[in-house]
Amino acid sequence: MKNHNLKKQLMLFRTDAGTKIPKNDSTSDEIESVSFRELVPEIKDTGYLTHAIFAYPAKFIPQVVRYAINTYTAEGDWVVDPFAGSGTVGVEAYLCKRNAVLLDLNPLLNHIMPLKVYRGKELLSEANLHKLLEGMRKSKRQFTPHWSNVDYWYAPEILEVLSRYWGFIHNTDDGIYSTLIKSALLKVNKRFSYTEDRTPKLARSKRKLNVIAELLKENWREQLDEMVYSLSLKTLKNLNDFVMHTQHQCEHLGTVEFHGGVDSSYVPVPRECDALITSPPYLQAQEYIRSTKMDLFWLGHTEEEIRELSRLEIPYRKADRLIQTETLNKIREMLTRDDLQKRLDSYFCHTVNALENSMNQLRPGAAACIFVGNPRIDGITVELWRILAEYFTERGFVFEKVYEDRIKTRKLFGARKNKNPDGMKSEFLLILRKNAYFNQ
Repeated sequence: MKNHNLKKQLMLFRTDAGTKIPKNDSTSDEIESVSFRELVPEIKDTGYLTHAIFAYPAKFIPQVVRYAINTYTAEGDWVVDPFAGSGTVGVEAYLCKRNAVLLDLNPLLNHIMPLKVYRGKELLSEANLHKLLEGMRKSKRQFTPHWSNVDYWYAPEILEVLSRYWGFIHNTDDGIYSTLIKSALLKVNKRFSYTEDRTPKLARSKRKLNVIAELLKENWREQLDEMVYSLSLKTLKNLNDFVMHTQHQCEHLGTVEFHGGVDSSYVPVPRECDALITSPPYLQAQEYIRSTKMDLFWLGHTEEEIRELSRLEIPYRKADRLIQTETLNKIREMLTRDDLQKRLDSYFCHTVNALENSMNQLRPGAAACIFVGNPRIDGITVELWRILAEYFTERGFVFEKVYEDRIKTRKLFGARKNKNPDGMKSEFLLILRKNAYFNQ
């Protein structure tokens, strides 16, 4: 406790000191170049333990989260993430004996987290899993998603089998085994559909139509069952690895609160927090509801619910205020297209709203760690970290530093040949501190 209090005092002192935001023509000496993979060598695989159970576009890599947690928080601290996505911050917080509050517009978060932060202490049984899978394979119960054009995405015979499998799962007690089978079925749903499964957005392609047509000439049912079985078994092993990894944490079981399907711009953060660690959506790739709506339909969400949430995604939502900073205003002056101007205004309005809503709940001296890229819009580079730094340093936060992590081989979407999404060469971790003497 003494060490924790001392750390808090040092935080307050450093906040008062602060540093200046590097100028636009700054040299590389003013922005610290790092490799988070090298700084966190204990994480050798971004999909380790439960991180890879669910497919999700533009995942937050765990090395960045682990570095921020180790550097800017202490055991028992509360971390908030208003753009929780696939829950990377929650998993890393739990593994590091921290607590987390996760918020996200996508209700998929509510289905993801019970698996990714599995709190059971007993190893799961392969025999119990196989028994449930056999019951599913023989089941006659039906579940058809509340999706008006579901027939457009599936061959009739494949849809019939999937409907029976989901009918069994939706009518089975919602225990850990049925939950992990759901995660397997979500991947099978997409693989055996007409949508192009190599990209996140739903897109019926000629290539995939031909793939399914050829598949239907073969033993497709056997292949489908094999995929469900193998993915379910793999997830079970992931969960058992997680159980074994966390058994030593019995003296401190962290809490991970998750709230999916909420607008993090306005929903109250339920507690005061010791740090914010987040990665806001890309400027031109924010359609996460549309990317995952096939999953949401099969999980039981309705068209009306998904439609309402989709309207809150940035490309389809008007700005309710104009965010202004020196850098952002210069970019506006250079834009010649009205549609891009509206998208820029919408992005910064709702991104800043969500960040500000969570950052208002930070304790004095707490760090806000925001991981962003610098995309291009109409050929103009948008320095997201700089714009956010300019905005928040006028509102009770002090710029501490910014780290640059060069992109080497990561891809935003697997089917794209461009290894640097939107032409980005680097991503940046911006560190801000809440001023100790700032009163809201």
